[in-house]
Amino acid sequence: MNSNYINTETIIETYEGKDLGLTYTAGCSQFKVWAPTAFTVSVVLYETGGTGADVSAVYSKDSGVIIPMQRQDGGVWQAQLTGDLKGKYYMYRTVFADGSIREAADPYATAVSANGMRSAIVDLRETDPPSWAEDRSPQLPHPADAVIYELHVRDFSAHESSGMLHKGKFKAFTETGLRDSAGNALGIDHLAELGITHVHLMPVFDFQTVNELNANGLDTEAGHYSEYNWGYDPQHYNVPEGSYSTNPAEPGTRIREFKEMVQALHSRGISVIMDVVYNHTYSVEKGPFEPLVPEYFYRHDYLGRLSNGSGVGNEIATERPMVRKYIKDSLLYWASEYHIDGFRFDLMGLMDSVTMREITEELRLAINPNLLIYGEPWTGGDSPLADKTLKGVQRGKGYAMFNDNFRAAIKGDSDGWGKGFATGEYGKEGAVASGIKGAIHEFTDSPVETVNYVTAHDNLNLWDKVLASQGQRQAANLPELENGRLKGGGEVEKAVARANPYFAIDPQDVLGNETVRRSLLANGIILTSQGIPFLHAGDEILRSKCGDHNSYRSPDAVNAIRWDNKETFMPVFQYYKGLIELRRKHPAFRLHGRQEIERSLEFLRCEDGVVAYQLKDNAGGDVWNNIVVIFNANWGPVTQQLPETGGCWNIVVDHSRAGTEAFRIATDHAVELEGLSMMVLYDVYGEPAPRAKIIEVHYDRPDGDYRGWNLWVWGTGIQDGQCDFRQMEDGRAVARIEVVPGTESVGYILRLNDWEEKDGSGDRFIDCSGSEALLKVLVQDRSSASSGDADNPLQLSS
Repeated sequence: MNSNYINTETIIETYEGKDLGLTYTAGCSQFKVWAPTAFTVSVVLYETGGTGADVSAVYSKDSGVIIPMQRQDGGVWQAQLTGDLKGKYYMYRTVFADGSIREAADPYATAVSANGMRSAIVDLRETDPPSWAEDRSPQLPHPADAVIYELHVRDFSAHESSGMLHKGKFKAFTETGLRDSAGNALGIDHLAELGITHVHLMPVFDFQTVNELNANGLDTEAGHYSEYNWGYDPQHYNVPEGSYSTNPAEPGTRIREFKEMVQALHSRGISVIMDVVYNHTYSVEKGPFEPLVPEYFYRHDYLGRLSNGSGVGNEIATERPMVRKYIKDSLLYWASEYHIDGFRFDLMGLMDSVTMREITEELRLAINPNLLIYGEPWTGGDSPLADKTLKGVQRGKGYAMFNDNFRAAIKGDSDGWGKGFATGEYGKEGAVASGIKGAIHEFTDSPVETVNYVTAHDNLNLWDKVLASQGQRQAANLPELENGRLKGGGEVEKAVARANPYFAIDPQDVLGNETVRRSLLANGIILTSQGIPFLHAGDEILRSKCGDHNSYRSPDAVNAIRWDNKETFMPVFQYYKGLIELRRKHPAFRLHGRQEIERSLEFLRCEDGVVAYQLKDNAGGDVWNNIVVIFNANWGPVTQQLPETGGCWNIVVDHSRAGTEAFRIATDHAVELEGLSMMVLYDVYGEPAPRAKIIEVHYDRPDGDYRGWNLWVWGTGIQDGQCDFRQMEDGRAVARIEVVPGTESVGYILRLNDWEEKDGSGDRFIDCSGSEALLKVLVQDRSSASSGDADNPLQLSS
């Protein structure tokens, strides 16, 4: 092993400061980089970005100006240069004890040249669009209120039918007023009309496999746009991807246009979630970390080889202090500088659970108490990490995980002919019922710890999966694709043009088609289940990717959303819109806690291809007294008995439409459902009691260090267990406890992490027997408060 490489068994210097990277002002620029094992470090200033755009006599002479950096405590090297350096570029040059020399971009870079060749110096305030300081995240009162829509930036606008000017770009999201020939809303107006609350953007940080300067992206051999990737190949974690900007060679453009996209979505009431990939990098030797701190940022197996839990050759060692710090700093930057509202973690199983817990707690306290955090609770291969973030680890920790158990129960396998409840397999009813309950008797403590979905960007999308399960791939003439190419050779575009995935649909009876019905049944279950629903972009207009189960590098002909489908399949869009409206208007479908679900949700039937349940007694404070939801996965009609009620049952969803207004009634104690359909009914409008009483706990610690502290509560009647502090107010950490109205008292214990320490020795109680809807109490650290103060919290106000 070379002398410059780190023995990971030894303790090396770490740094806690918040100023790594470039700190720019017009008067001076400060550069700081953590490189504890380097012999010397220099910052190299360049006039050009070092990309193909700069190949000229000027560039050939741009060897850079080398400025030595001074070593500081914590393994940090620093240089401060006077004058305005805006518009210049820089790199770090490291020399190690064995004489090896490396040059690398700043891992904390916030701007880069085209293709990420060099770090760029920009004034971030000049990248703010007008009124950016007034931009605010849409309010999300509770995670259960979210409806997530997963979307790839290029897919959104690339197709000609989108009508968008800035195809494949961030700026496409700023284009409003677009309509098809029938007057239907397109683009961002379509998203607002659909009613989703969050757009989940597939990776939008700077990734490596697309040449940003190949504006046309034409592969002359294949004859199609080849510069496409999903983006799970990180290069610069803190910079937007340049291929989505209108001018990747100008470092500030991508930053400004990304902010414009976020601002546009926020203006329509839609929050923005970033898909983040902190589990691996595209390259190790040419990646953002290895040239500066060899071997520190990556896990190794017992033989010293790079471990490969990601399946792409490396995995990042999130459990190491400076790696954990880097991830936290990066997320904090996106949430603050770009107003990002949530994060989805790719292969979250490769991130240690301590890092995930600290990310969740600290980001919400520092930036936004309503940040939505979730991820994939699995790995891509074997990993030496002992503390993996797998299903169940998230219990009580404030973040959610994809529920692949529910996914498989509904549709079957992901790429093949295998079937589930909605695609024709009996025996899945119990697993579907478990998902409907938010997996609270499976791997969650709370329904908002599960993200419910049927399909996502990976694997066959929903339409293609249902076709496959019906054995109709051949009838639809779907091509065989692999890595963006036809398996037998030829032009992808021509093969896609010959395909007819909608061959069996009668345009005059779209909702009567079997494949349509199975698709609606699948996502109908998702949108009426407890937990956080997640849709793949285009499901609402029957998007097909021509059977390509791994379209990560396929051309636009495969991936682009075909907006002309909206007019063709308008009844499907209206059905999705109605289900989303139903969910968002009726809190019975958005219960907050385990105890609330156990009290309010009762199954009526769970057998022979039928799942039926009741949400009773104004569940969640709903205005409907009792609600019945029925799913019929049988080909033929079924009859379902209804609970006794004083009057009739009002139908708001059946095989023909979905919404919140009753369009027919069931007067008997039974109702018939058509085959492959769902039904939602309610009996009468009621006068529900208030949903919950809120107790705000204001925790005061003299040391001001609230990291890891949380409440353990019981007797709430809604959600017992861990309750996190979610925001800061007047220097105190604030947690909100929901309790059932009429509750006399709630017990709590202040604890550090998972019982590592307690503040006080015994159980403590809050008297909430009064009539106040909001009760605020002050809890002081026992070490600085009298016993009376600690055991009997002081009421602040109500």
